[in-house]
Amino acid sequence: MKNPAQRVGVFVDVQNLYYSAKALYSAKVNFGEILKTAVSDRQLVRAIAYTIKAQMPDEQSFFDALANQGFEVKSKDLQVFVSGVKKGDWDVGIAVDILKMAPKLDAVVLCSGDGDYELLLAHAKAEGVRAEVISFGRSTSARLLEEVDDFFDLDLDPDKYLIKQKKHIPKRKDFNQ
Repeated sequence: MKNPAQRVGVFVDVQNLYYSAKALYSAKVNFGEILKTAVSDRQLVRAIAYTIKAQMPDEQSFFDALANQGFEVKSKDLQVFVSGVKKGDWDVGIAVDILKMAPKLDAVVLCSGDGDYELLLAHAKAEGVRAEVISFGRSTSARLLEEVDDFFDLDLDPDKYLIKQKKHIPKRKDFNQ
């Protein structure tokens, strides 16, 4: 049960939510609204957004926007292997941060649907910490859901948690000039 006295930490797997929103809705994620939902009138101790630098246009402005919404932004470079395979994830980093911070928290809110976090949340619960997940239900691991005390499904209100991309419509030329 959530109450205003709870100390909460929010841990956002940006890539997981980004690619889920893109695949399911062809949209971008409204991370500010997700943070509000995660905190839910409780005492925010820390909110961390884990990002991958992929040398994309407007990437820095996105990271700045996350910071302006109240997130501490942790970034690391996309790994490109000799074979051409690209990899970028924060699974271990998120796990280490949750393990380090859990003794100072009453609730851990993981914003990801990745089943790799199942054991991490089981451990947090064993330590007496409330384990919550916020993600898109249609792309969330069933194993992960079995471990949580509370699950918030972003699919239930996509208009609130997504930013629809505006289609570029070229300006009409005025031929009467």
